Order: sequence, then C-alpha cells, then structure tokens
Amino acid sequence: MTAQVLSSAPAQPILRKPTRSDGANLHELIARCPPLDLNSGYAYLLLCEHHADTCVVAELDGRLVGAVTAYCPPGRPDTLFVWQVAVAPAMQGKRLASRMLDRLIERCAAERSLRFVEATISPSNMASRKLFTGFATRHGLNIAGSLLFSAADFGSGDHEEEWLYQIGPWPRA
Repeated sequence: MTAQVLSSAPAQPILRKPTRSDGANLHELIARCPPLDLNSGYAYLLLCEHHADTCVVAELDGRLVGAVTAYCPPGRPDTLFVWQVAVAPAMQGKRLASRMLDRLIERCAAERSLRFVEATISPSNMASRKLFTGFATRHGLNIAGSLLFSAADFGSGDHEEEWLYQIGPWPRA
C-alpha cells in the first residue's frame, strides 16, 4: 500500500468589511505599502468605523494583508471614490487588489445605485493605473482621466500631481 500525499491549495485571504478593531492594523498595513500616503491612525480608525460599508479588507491567518478604502463623496451617492488600495508586500502579484476591488464594487453596486467608480492616481503609480484600467476592461466600462490636483496643490512637498480616473457608467438595471 502506498501513502498518498494530499496537496492543499495555499490559503486565500478572507475578504470582509473592516471593523473598528482593524483601524490600527490598517494604519500599519498602509505604512508597509509605499508609495501610499500614510495618514494618521485616527483617519484609518474613522474609515473602519464610519465607512466600513464602502471598504474591504483582506485577512489571512489573523493579519490584514490587503485593503481598499473608499467612500461616497458628499452629494454623490451614485459614485464610489476609491481612496487607497494596499496589498502587503508578501501578497503582491497574486491579484489580491483586483479581487478586493471586484468584491467591493459588487457589494456596493448591490447595496446602492452605483453608477461610477473614481480614484486619483499619480503618473508614476503604474500598478494603480493597471488595476483600474483592468477593472474597466473586465467589466466593459469606460474609463476617462483628467488632472484633479497639481503638484502645487499639495504645497511645498514632493507630492506628484493626481489624475482623477472615472469608470462607468454602469448600465441601469
């Protein structure tokens, strides 16, 4: 009799809404994901508390390994503005960002009359441009970009300009 070795697929992260207890871990994750701008721990706590319905986190073995933070701009409930997309270095290249974005948009589209997804992307952030262009292509949606914030808008720092990318509109059901 020969022993049979069962191979198991690598564990996949659990994609879920963030909770208040994720705020500090989200701050730590963003800190490990340059070139993302690191905001205060309080900002991430507020995102997890006030905007959990428009965010998603990826958890693997009890640790946050990815997140998409987003919100609906005031007066525009049909638009989801994606603020930051973070994937832990060890998880990069595994399509986690695409899976999180798809899950978030699927959830938000089911819960609200979503028509557009927007994000700002600096010219050097090729990974984000590829992520959002790929999303638009997968879903057969238009994508358009225009300058939103010039480098001067950020003050005297070294921040690049930010282009606003708009994806949509989703066809009405």
